[in-house]
Amino acid sequence: MNNVSQHLLSGALSGFASTIILQPFDLLKTRIQQPDHLRKLSHSPLSPQSTFIFRTARNIVQRDGFLGLWRGTSPSLLRNVPGVALYFTGLSQFRSFLATSPYFTPLRASSPSQSTSTLPKLTAQGNLLAGAFTRVTVGLLLNPFSVIKARYESSYYSYGSLPQAFIGLIRSGPSEIFRGAIASSLRDAPYAGIFVVFYEHIKTSLSSAMSAAPNSAVVAAVPFSLSTAVHSLSAASAGALATLATQPFDVLKTKMQVRSETKYRGLWSTVRAVWQQRGVAGFFDGSTLRMSRKIFSSAIGWAVYEGVLIAVRRPPRELD
Repeated sequence: MNNVSQHLLSGALSGFASTIILQPFDLLKTRIQQPDHLRKLSHSPLSPQSTFIFRTARNIVQRDGFLGLWRGTSPSLLRNVPGVALYFTGLSQFRSFLATSPYFTPLRASSPSQSTSTLPKLTAQGNLLAGAFTRVTVGLLLNPFSVIKARYESSYYSYGSLPQAFIGLIRSGPSEIFRGAIASSLRDAPYAGIFVVFYEHIKTSLSSAMSAAPNSAVVAAVPFSLSTAVHSLSAASAGALATLATQPFDVLKTKMQVRSETKYRGLWSTVRAVWQQRGVAGFFDGSTLRMSRKIFSSAIGWAVYEGVLIAVRRPPRELD
């Protein structure tokens, strides 16, 4: 299996695992972000958003059963499996390209024996550029899938089948096919850039700390288990930081993709609408769900991705 095929396979498995496990987070996040006003329930010890989350989940289960929380899984898989595969593959290839430039190559690279990663090492600027460019490119290519995914998860659309949804979207023209693309790019570019920078920094720091620990001999005996733990913790931490920084753009993207009113047709008009309806708090609707989803998906996704690459490239005896 060649290098590109390895990254495509690892990315596809990563996207599949995280989507199947975490689809309820995406569904509830979309339901939280779609209305103009967050419903407030009186006499509740929880915040209005937390109460709305629980109430929404309960209503879905009562109406559609427990599996109703996985509504939209099919379009999510169509979006995320190729999307994650293309992202990880493109990220690796672009990082390899940037690694040929002295400007993006760190002066001191960790030795192969101390590294828990199979990916090229870059400076912070290189990681920022690679993450942002790759994420935005893949996002633009797959934006029609993102629109269908968001509309499947919302309660404003009722599709009989995926083909029907795609035919309806295509007939609507380019303006609908690329609805929310600008907001998605404004969210994805800083998210991916910030994520890769922090992920690589945290991963390097953890690897160095563990290799310098008194029980490093024990750690060295289980390199595969260690690398999985390092990748999961690093990705979860980076995902939390990047999510918090880009949450407002996620709200704007969802509004633009699921609402049909004129005020949600453009980026700035959507900003004004959210500000007038909810103020600053409106730009952080669904932040708890997105934060939780990103932490878990990052931990699962990057652990699966790098774990599969390590498993494919190492002899079987090293994985014991």
